[in-house]
Amino acid sequence: MKLYTIETGFFKLDGGAMFGVVPKTLWSKTNPADENNLCSWAMRCLLIEDGNRLILIDNGIGDKQDAKFFSHYYLHGDATLDKSLAAHGFHRNDITDVFLTHLHFDHCGGSIIREGDKLVPAFKNATFWSNEDHWKWATVPNDREKASFLKENILPIQESGQLKFIALQEGVTFTDHISIRFANGHTDAMMLPQIRYKDKTIVYMADLLPSIGHLPLPYVMAYDMFPLTTLTEKKKFLQEAVDNQYVLFFEHDPVNECCVLQTTEKGIRAGETFALSAL
Repeated sequence: MKLYTIETGFFKLDGGAMFGVVPKTLWSKTNPADENNLCSWAMRCLLIEDGNRLILIDNGIGDKQDAKFFSHYYLHGDATLDKSLAAHGFHRNDITDVFLTHLHFDHCGGSIIREGDKLVPAFKNATFWSNEDHWKWATVPNDREKASFLKENILPIQESGQLKFIALQEGVTFTDHISIRFANGHTDAMMLPQIRYKDKTIVYMADLLPSIGHLPLPYVMAYDMFPLTTLTEKKKFLQEAVDNQYVLFFEHDPVNECCVLQTTEKGIRAGETFALSAL
């Protein structure tokens, strides 16, 4: 099995929204904001070559939205999904599985492209994986979250016949090397792949822990639907991760791809940080 970091570029989100009740004087130490109070965030995906399967976890924001939509998010950086795949010798048509941690636009927007006046899957030979609970949550969204669930990113997946659901069972096996853990604070039934690789356990953090800056327990995004659930999930996971020396892979951290954790006087914090390729 081989793992590859897939960078798809950066975007900006309001720093206050990203850190909830935590004051700017604290969160800006790790994630400095610009003059508009916006912070840069990565949209970092993971490619797993596992036997005859080529599995892409999340796929960024995509490029099919109009200029008005993208003007809210200040896309920047030179990386794209296609360039990152090509750098490792792959093309999107090589992807056999697209694993979607959840269906917010910055995680699944690259799933669908425009071909003329049609919306079609960007990965023509892939199975798309979600779970039934989250699919229902996303396709019949609540008023607070519906701006993150764009029907043009989601419905064409099902219409294509390429969608399958993963059983909603903690620790369910996806491949021989990948199991799935679930988190419900950020959004309902978000899926976090847990990967056995070179005698290590790597957990793809998605939006349970967007960045190293979110490790302190109270640092919970205002975007989360159920902040107290996130707090409970974080506390349990962080202790498990430090006890078992898990490697955390960050989707949104603008600087750090991976870290291991350590216990400090202030609680569990980042220990060594490194690129995935260093493993």
